[in-house]
Amino acid sequence: MQTRPLGDTGIEVSRLCLGTMTFGEQNSEAEAHEQLDRAVAFGINFIDAAEMYPVPPRAETQGRTEAYIGSWLRRRESRDDVIVATKVTGPGLEHIRGGPRLSRAHIHQAIDASLARLQTDYVDLYQLHWPERSTNYFGRLGYEHDEEDEAIPLEETLAALKELVEAGKVRAIGLSNETPWGVMKSLQLAERLDLPRVASIQNPYNLLNRTFEIGLAEVAQRENVGLLAYSPLGFGVLSGKYLDGARPENARLTLFERFKRYTSPLAEQATRAYVDIARENDLDPAQMALAFVNSRSFLTSNIIGATTMEQLESNLASESLKLDQSVLDAIEEVHQRIPNPCP
Repeated sequence: MQTRPLGDTGIEVSRLCLGTMTFGEQNSEAEAHEQLDRAVAFGINFIDAAEMYPVPPRAETQGRTEAYIGSWLRRRESRDDVIVATKVTGPGLEHIRGGPRLSRAHIHQAIDASLARLQTDYVDLYQLHWPERSTNYFGRLGYEHDEEDEAIPLEETLAALKELVEAGKVRAIGLSNETPWGVMKSLQLAERLDLPRVASIQNPYNLLNRTFEIGLAEVAQRENVGLLAYSPLGFGVLSGKYLDGARPENARLTLFERFKRYTSPLAEQATRAYVDIARENDLDPAQMALAFVNSRSFLTSNIIGATTMEQLESNLASESLKLDQSVLDAIEEVHQRIPNPCP
């Protein structure tokens, strides 16, 4: 398993990270522990969670993902050999603290609750799940300015995170679903006000959504704020299992109709083209899609997720897959013809 530095923190993380947002909804506690055991045995040292998980977010299940990771951590002999990341929720989900904000008070409440569920004294990476301010993320490309936006100032948010670092509750901080302006502003404030420097940015990145390359890839490389790529398989769409309207039993898009980001007619057209490239080259389509993400120079870690051990094993196998230049060229041809159908 390759490792890569997490920004300037001195922390080394595995190139594959185990995503856990199915724990507590599609996966039981026992299944979650089985996945965690297998991932660590394979060489993964990086685990990503969030206070709002599992998904879909519901009051009845909120926090269950962290609790399952916590019970796993409790039975381990060593906490320090795994890198645990979690996130504080941005505005919008009323069942969390009556409507979460990225204020000092909310951040302190959130980390203490997460630490209790995780049964640990600290998290290695604490991320802002999405911005406080009104901006373009979660599939929205166009930016529309809101002069009346009453967002918590980013200075207050970063100052609160500094308090967590100084208290030993957090080792490093990161962003998620962020824009180039948000990353650069965070770095500027850190330098000017002696605040923690963000180490990573967790945004979507896959064959159907390469919008990260437009503005953020340069920031990631020049400022050493690497990508933690989520949805590298586009909710499993890039495996090809949903082509021609198929809806496999217990699959995410079968169970939850709300997930429509990767299901448009144009997405199906692009997916079919990528699946064809894989099959023409005797590759598993999902492994090819993951290997493409793994190969990006701006990547820090690729967040894989699975609901079955068979899926997990397939995802793990992508670590050793190096795509031939002819395959990369074929992928690029499709991307030029059908660019970013699922931003």
